[in-house]
Amino acid sequence: MERVKNNSFEKDRLGMKAKNRIASAIIMIFFTALGILVVFPFVAAVMASFRPGQELIRYGLSINFNLAEMTFNNYNYLFTGDHSYFLWFKNSMVLTVLSVALTLIVCYFIAYGLSMYDYKLKNLLFFLVIATMMVPFEILMLPLYQEIIDLKLINTTAGVILPGLCGASTIFFFRQYMIGLPKELLDSGRIDGATEFGICIRIMLPITKPAFAAMAILCGMGAWNSMLWPLLVYRDAHKFTLPIGLNTLLTPYGNNYDLLIAGSCFAILPIFILFLCFQSYFIDGMTAGAVKG
Repeated sequence: MERVKNNSFEKDRLGMKAKNRIASAIIMIFFTALGILVVFPFVAAVMASFRPGQELIRYGLSINFNLAEMTFNNYNYLFTGDHSYFLWFKNSMVLTVLSVALTLIVCYFIAYGLSMYDYKLKNLLFFLVIATMMVPFEILMLPLYQEIIDLKLINTTAGVILPGLCGASTIFFFRQYMIGLPKELLDSGRIDGATEFGICIRIMLPITKPAFAAMAILCGMGAWNSMLWPLLVYRDAHKFTLPIGLNTLLTPYGNNYDLLIAGSCFAILPIFILFLCFQSYFIDGMTAGAVKG
């Protein structure tokens, strides 16, 4: 009788292993196919950036690897021609660095006040912050533009950066991250004689490095790819950012798709490097609070 039970248990165990292997194989196949679908447009764009414009217009984007058709002429002409590409690149870099740095600092202090202190109207203030996420930017665009005109910030970098300093999503992320931090750290700092500002900067800020890294990548992507608002604020061509400058390659007299794709592929490089530098912090920040204990 005992032997029959052991045989039955062994069969059930082997059956469970077989089912788990089948499920794992199905999941792996599904995500492999999904990854190929996601990567395909990027690979096709990179390969298209090495093809002549005539071939690109004739056959479109594809992953047909033909060394005879590939050339560096698109990049050579983009970097050496009269297109101000590196000026656009520099403008985007300056705008992104300033925007990310100021946004993280401002949103950190706001989230710190909403998470580490208890006071009246605290929940109401947080609700108002979250409510701004429900309003599309297209609705706020006209009043913001009028406000920038009244402040005489048209055609300035400050006019582009200021409306986005208090990003509701960034404040929300910082607040949710800091809610999980022990408030006993504040009491320990006060006992040691630290000021409230010292506690905020010297004790709590280093702990929130994963949140800073995650938001630096997301805010950096948003600022780097932003086009509509900078297009409204900037008037001079020498202040154009990379998305605006690349868009000028499409004109009624001709569409330089070969240069546009080459410039777009090269523009991915800064964000890619940023992600590689902060990927470990990014993963920690995005998964914070997912596991307790």
